[in-house]
Amino acid sequence: MWKKIKVYLVSILIPLAVGGLAAFLTRNNMMLYGEITKPPLAPPAILFPIVWTILYVLMGIGCARVYLSEQSTYRSSALLVYALQLFFNFFWSIIFFNARAFLAAFVWIVALWLLIISMIRKFLKVDRIAGLINIPYLLWVTFAAYLNLAIYILN
Repeated sequence: MWKKIKVYLVSILIPLAVGGLAAFLTRNNMMLYGEITKPPLAPPAILFPIVWTILYVLMGIGCARVYLSEQSTYRSSALLVYALQLFFNFFWSIIFFNARAFLAAFVWIVALWLLIISMIRKFLKVDRIAGLINIPYLLWVTFAAYLNLAIYILN
């Protein structure tokens, strides 16, 4: 029982740490969101850390469920794509906020979106719940891609 709890804790802490580090590295440039022209439906800045925290916890739970599943090729592949999408997730905010490279950030987020789809599909093969709980993540990144593209166009 303790082993499972430990896996869940570590699996949740990893994406939270990735998100926290990205936020720390972009903290001096976050005011950009308040300064740029935003599209309709752009949420207030306070919403982003709340949503991302929830999504990182869901990602971690999904990862733990896959990790604790029976060893298989699907499991290994799912965890590899999970790690890759987390890498892309981390660098998006640096490209967008620190580099202010809105078009490059949009291309990057499209790659992230494709990786999330792949991750969900692979998670579903291993553990249905692990895949399903990451659908909000896909939806949020879809929305973030809309915001990113619109910000590129408007600015």
